[in-house]
Amino acid sequence: MKKIYVRWQLIVYDILIFIATEFFLLYLYRGNEALTPLEALIQGAISLACIFTARFIGSIYRQLWRYGGVQCYIRLLIVDTIAFIANWIIQSVLPVAEVTFARLLSIACVYLLASLSIRMMYRYAYNYRNSRTAYGKFLGFLLHIFAGADVEHEIKEDAKKIKIAIIGAGHIGVSLAEELINAKNSPYSPRCFIDVRNDKVNRQILGLPVFLESEATLEYLKSHDIVEVLFALPNLDEENKQRLYKYYTHAGYKVKVYDYPFMNASSEKRQIREFDIEELLFRKPIVIHDEKTTAYYKNKVILITGGGGSIGSELCRQLARMQPKMIIILDIYENGAYDVQQELNILYKKSVDIRIEIASITNKRAMDRLFATYRPNIVINAAAHKHVPLMEHNCIEAVENNVFGTKNLVELCEKYSTDRFMMVSTDKAVNPTNVMGATKRMCEIIVKNASVNGTVKYSATRFGNVLGSAGSVIPLFKRQIASGGPITITDKRIIRYFMTIPEAAELVLESGALANNGELFVLDMGEPVKILDLAENMIRLSGAFDVEIIETGLRPGEKLYEELLVKTEELDKTENSLIFVERDTPISDDDLADRLDSLRAACESGDDEAVRAALMKAVPTFKTPEEVNATAEEAEEMKRGQKEVKV
Repeated sequence: MKKIYVRWQLIVYDILIFIATEFFLLYLYRGNEALTPLEALIQGAISLACIFTARFIGSIYRQLWRYGGVQCYIRLLIVDTIAFIANWIIQSVLPVAEVTFARLLSIACVYLLASLSIRMMYRYAYNYRNSRTAYGKFLGFLLHIFAGADVEHEIKEDAKKIKIAIIGAGHIGVSLAEELINAKNSPYSPRCFIDVRNDKVNRQILGLPVFLESEATLEYLKSHDIVEVLFALPNLDEENKQRLYKYYTHAGYKVKVYDYPFMNASSEKRQIREFDIEELLFRKPIVIHDEKTTAYYKNKVILITGGGGSIGSELCRQLARMQPKMIIILDIYENGAYDVQQELNILYKKSVDIRIEIASITNKRAMDRLFATYRPNIVINAAAHKHVPLMEHNCIEAVENNVFGTKNLVELCEKYSTDRFMMVSTDKAVNPTNVMGATKRMCEIIVKNASVNGTVKYSATRFGNVLGSAGSVIPLFKRQIASGGPITITDKRIIRYFMTIPEAAELVLESGALANNGELFVLDMGEPVKILDLAENMIRLSGAFDVEIIETGLRPGEKLYEELLVKTEELDKTENSLIFVERDTPISDDDLADRLDSLRAACESGDDEAVRAALMKAVPTFKTPEEVNATAEEAEEMKRGQKEVKV
């Protein structure tokens, strides 16, 4: 009913304007044409019929002019032009008092100008109705008088919306503001722009003021009841994004991002969203895949051990896009493997051959049957015990699974003439201070030795902590925030290198395709991140600003920093500028056999401490965390990690 009311109300206004126009230009201003009142009335009736017939056919009165854009005004112009032509033809044919073409055109133009003017004034008043100035209140009063209760209801509804400031007064920011202003059901109401360009400052766009970033004081935002700040700068560099994020979140504002379509190729829909956890790294995502990588895995039978885990499942997802002949998902945990299989079957409609095998890589007999059945071309070993504190108390299991499981796979690759073996390693293998890192370093030694003495092509790939993977700090922090806190951090000085799950999987696949034989690949992961900063950003992201952060003390095997992976003076470059090869020297067969025998004997003893001691001898770079942490403040990594971003 409200739409009908507004439509007919506008018709009444248009009729009144038409009568006024005809009266002044046809009756009062006679010129050389003297029309009687009856003749003027007939002429006006014909014009009125032509104009409003055309407007009804052209759906002019079905439009919501408060949200009208240029297209609405162009439509009115076209419709009234057609009405004028029809009016001129009819008056030329009918036996009525003739009016010159010039006078008819003048009447049509003046009436069209008046019609456009009242619509523009209506939209202008609607956009400025919430201004706290006397002018804004006056416009609100006029709307109430001339537009009625419908607009008054709209004003009240708009007052309930989330008031936002938009960072970026460029094309993207302006498009966003216009979309929000015109969208009746939008939950957001733009109040101002914040920009860095002086040519836009102290001006208005869409009726919204533009402030220079340095002048957009918190007092102004507070006085205008701003609740959220939206980033609408797709090309903003990561340093400035981090600075602005900290500035506004520290001030208590919720910060969101406007994803314009070209920013996210996987989504064609524009959206206002929260910051993703991955974006808290404040660096551009590393995209590594190229055509060579895709071509390498095409039509291959690929075995992924640990395929149901965080990294393994992502490897499956990315490989499925490369048209492999078959993907074999091997895992000891059936639920994870099953979930990945179902996900890929739904996504690819079973066009990709996905097989599930449930077994442990430590079970060589089961592994032998699997190799004999599928004869894989490529084996990617992502199966491992990786939780540092747990492995400190389960040394035997860590060695048996990580070290001897890898040894089993290497031997079976040789037996069944696999083309390539790729091992997933970790930055914790660099000068390890814990059992998990030491076992991974031992795996690298095994793979390097096999590359010299075997027929299969081998490679290993190191990367840092993976955001959001099982057992990482992100899921823990999320649970702690959801329960009201506190967030627990072992030590507020801790720094780590981070990457996303897709980045980690891409690194493994790209480096595997690059490998010739025996390479130990590492990735340039950028700057280290303080875990404390990550926790604080997650708290701000959640809006739960009262969550406390407490220290609990370093856990067994934990050190304050991970070694810098990319030390260019010690690495060789590859064709990819982000991937390097560490110069790793293989050990002899006899030396490897002695180390493995020592580890096997320690495991058979059932004594975790004996295994730890054997691992210390097998991996000469294995040190105690106390030894490393004592001099941590002098490490280059710690100095880089302690750098604060100025706000």
